[in-house]
Amino acid sequence: MKDEQQKIKRFGYLMQIGVSCYFWFSLFFISALLFPVSIFLWITTVLPDRRRVILHQFTCRWSDIILGINPYWKVTVEGRNKINPKQTYVMVSNHQSGADILVLFKLHRHFKWVAKKELFMIPFIGWNMGLNGYIPIERSRGRSKLLMMDRAAESIRAGNSMILFPEGTRSHDGNLQPYKTGAFRLALETKTPILPVILKETHRAIKKGGLLIHKNDRIKLMVLDPIPYESFKHLEAKELAHLVYELTKKELECSTSE
Repeated sequence: MKDEQQKIKRFGYLMQIGVSCYFWFSLFFISALLFPVSIFLWITTVLPDRRRVILHQFTCRWSDIILGINPYWKVTVEGRNKINPKQTYVMVSNHQSGADILVLFKLHRHFKWVAKKELFMIPFIGWNMGLNGYIPIERSRGRSKLLMMDRAAESIRAGNSMILFPEGTRSHDGNLQPYKTGAFRLALETKTPILPVILKETHRAIKKGGLLIHKNDRIKLMVLDPIPYESFKHLEAKELAHLVYELTKKELECSTSE
């Protein structure tokens, strides 16, 4: 009986390795095929489409394809209709996994990322991030953070929503880490409403520091109600960070009790 259980366990592990290899190979193969399209779109639309809306929407569909070929994941989206396409937001999301960026593209709304500089060096995927005008940051360098804040503020004033991860790094276990104040200082400085976005169960899809793809059919992307600037303009950035942190933590706790 014990030998039989070990065989089943070994078979399951080999299946997981196989699915993981298939996913990562497919991700880079499909990205290599689609990147020339990104270059074409950038060349043909960069002048009339300064915000690169068309290229970003293509990137959202690129992500849909990557998620669609993965038999281990199922993603549901709630509250997308709460996003006014004519409104600019500072969008803040919890950060659980390497799958988060793929999942957040399913918002299918226009935004720019603030992401660590290393991601922009990944062939095809990172190069496409550069074409889209997403904003890199070196987390260990203070000057890079200041430059990022200036570029993010400039991008918001140009009409782009901005997505940031206030935790600063991925969670090991899905539990919410303390929120840093950068995103909230940005919202206060630009007088921009905040849109909280919550990722659920992505930490079970790809664990931090690993490459194995884990089965998860309960991944959820949830958009909460926007928080108007008028409702928080009197707050300090630290108070605002705490307010949104508590709101996000409450929603995550609700999901674990379902």
